[in-house]
Amino acid sequence: QVQLVESGGGQVQAGGSLRLSCAASGRSFSTYGMGWFRQAPGKEREFVAAITWSSGRTYYGDSVRGRFTISRDNAKNIVYLQMNSLKPEDTAVYYCAASAGWNFRALANYDSWGQGTQVTVSS
Repeated sequence: QVQLVESGGGQVQAGGSLRLSCAASGRSFSTYGMGWFRQAPGKEREFVAAITWSSGRTYYGDSVRGRFTISRDNAKNIVYLQMNSLKPEDTAVYYCAASAGWNFRALANYDSWGQGTQVTVSS
């Protein structure tokens, strides 16, 4: 059974930084990659970033490109999301997910999800 456990959320002022972690277990994670999504109240779940396990190729949503950085530790099966220059509009529950294909921007591409971690950015 796949387990994805996020950590690192919290409250920060605008302009600040946070680093989220996602620890993955329960199967081999050498294929495909991992993604981060977020969901604000009343809004749809939004793609944030993704990374492939093998080459480390990264993908970013337009609203976070240049401010967020995704990385991974293959030996530990951990994926990180470094979030800098945070804005109030980044406030959301952040979810990590394990992909089952190569279309990293699509929700349907992912077959396992973490429980989510709250990020709140105050102005």
